[in-house]
Amino acid sequence: MKNKITELLNESIEVKKKVVESLTDDIERAVSKVVECYKNNGKLILFGNGGSAADSQHIAGEMIHQFELEGRKALPAIALTTDSSVMTAIGNDWGFDKVFERQVEGLAKKEDVIIGFSTSGNSGDVVKGVEQAKKNGAFTIVFSGRDGGKLKEVADLSIVIPSESTARIQESHITVGHILCKLVEEELAEE
Repeated sequence: MKNKITELLNESIEVKKKVVESLTDDIERAVSKVVECYKNNGKLILFGNGGSAADSQHIAGEMIHQFELEGRKALPAIALTTDSSVMTAIGNDWGFDKVFERQVEGLAKKEDVIIGFSTSGNSGDVVKGVEQAKKNGAFTIVFSGRDGGKLKEVADLSIVIPSESTARIQESHITVGHILCKLVEEELAEE
């Protein structure tokens, strides 16, 4: 069993090494866009399905409350996966593929940044949410994996984790999300 544990940890480390090699510029751009959003009185809107829903809620919580910088001002962030009444009403009446699109239509403004999470890059409801965000004039970022899927084609900025493993992709999404939280806090604290 120890060999398997070591193997899995090494797989995660290897994916993160690839992230360092290929995504630091994209991560830096994401940080800059979120900082700009907050400076312009915008908000962060996040969404995804399953584990990606949990990631969107996690990052929203870090922004609203705090990440590591105690006593800082709350930063507006909304995870669209938390309102079961809205999600089930839209899903029941219009179909599950509309659950994010409809919420984004009502909430996203041009000052906002939208982050969609999908390990495959092909979640239809996430694609529609990102497309609607662009119609609303918001800046769109996607966290995906594999080849980036359809989301890579529709987003303004794609952070595509270089892995085929859902688990490794999700581990890297939360790592990049934590980097985003830390650097946004630091940038805004310097203002």
